[in-house]
Amino acid sequence: MKSFFKYVLATITGIVISFVVLFIVLMGIIGAIISSASSDQEIVVKSNSVLYLSFDYDITERSEANPLGSLNLPGYSTKNIGLDDILARIKYAATDGNIKGVYLDASHIGVGFASLKEVRDELLAFKKTGKFVVAYNAGYDQKAYYVASTADKVYVNPQGTIDFRGLASSTMFYKDLLDKVGVEMQIVKVGTFKSAVEPYFLNKMSDPNRLQVTSYLGSIYNTFINEIAASRNIAADSLRAIANDYRVRDADDAVKYKLADAKLYKDELLSDLRKRLKISEKDEISFVSLLDYNKKIKDDASGSEVAVLYAAGEIVDGEGTGPGIIGGDKFSRELRKLREDDAVKAVVLRVNSPGGSALASDIIWREVILTKKVKPVIVSMGDLAASGGVLYLSGSGFDICRTYYDYRIYWRIWRDS
Repeated sequence: MKSFFKYVLATITGIVISFVVLFIVLMGIIGAIISSASSDQEIVVKSNSVLYLSFDYDITERSEANPLGSLNLPGYSTKNIGLDDILARIKYAATDGNIKGVYLDASHIGVGFASLKEVRDELLAFKKTGKFVVAYNAGYDQKAYYVASTADKVYVNPQGTIDFRGLASSTMFYKDLLDKVGVEMQIVKVGTFKSAVEPYFLNKMSDPNRLQVTSYLGSIYNTFINEIAASRNIAADSLRAIANDYRVRDADDAVKYKLADAKLYKDELLSDLRKRLKISEKDEISFVSLLDYNKKIKDDASGSEVAVLYAAGEIVDGEGTGPGIIGGDKFSRELRKLREDDAVKAVVLRVNSPGGSALASDIIWREVILTKKVKPVIVSMGDLAASGGVLYLSGSGFDICRTYYDYRIYWRIWRDS
């Protein structure tokens, strides 16, 4: 009998504890939702403020609502901001009299070079207004430095460094492993440059794949070098030599080769910012995070609009659900609405996709062609525009792109535009 009551008491205690935990979690979720809703309200920016850019969050094509982002729960703790919002907020800050400059604090940025170039160009436009841009961190990877090089001054921690050694691409091959375990891969491959399946039946890169990787990587690297050279007033050949010889190993090297202007500790950086803001050492600096800087930008459109339709993610059949998915039926329906809307004078397709379903791509292609007959359709490509996008940008030509049936939405837009 004692054991019975002991187990009953233990069960009741467990139920009570479970309810308490669930109640706490529920209150946290409600609080996060309320916080998210309140964050949509325009914040008040103090005079003499600095826009703080850290980029320690996911950068997507468009901002995705995540009311659970502040709970630090597994799978729900990620903050994100869309590239469109980043550009819009930096652009607005350039005209905001309360924003005096930008403090760029980024050691790495988790997004591709195409997106980084757009952020970089917006920062350069910001500087043209006469406002300052200062970059500081303990260390920069190459993507972070590509953006930081726009700054009036690039500072690095005395114990930090700048990673500057060029770009590379590598592929892991599995054929020998598969042979050893007795697995024979049945490969269906269309097109000379279709390289995604090569690791399963080759031991090294094919010549066509090496050609295309060298082409697009070289193109990115040329832009990377030339734009840093222009911003830092260093000859492009000198930058290549610095990278080839891996000369920058520490902060002293970064200053020596003019990739950085000086070595500073954080307190020295804050003193530098106070001087720029013309405030005393005792005054607190007013920082405004890019995430919080949700100024309401006025829409000057007067009846005529250019619509931007985002094709971000994998292309699938049907409606498609959730972010990162392009449903062929849903996307084509949205495109049809834009075609029939007389207020929309042109359509921009923002493409950032690895491709996907051939059927869904063809359904979308049909709507693109019909829309093109009544109003202009322009394609803007992000970090990824499928295999065909890589080949097109590297100048390989339309004939090669036509071999990629599953990515034909892209080459058909290029062919018919």
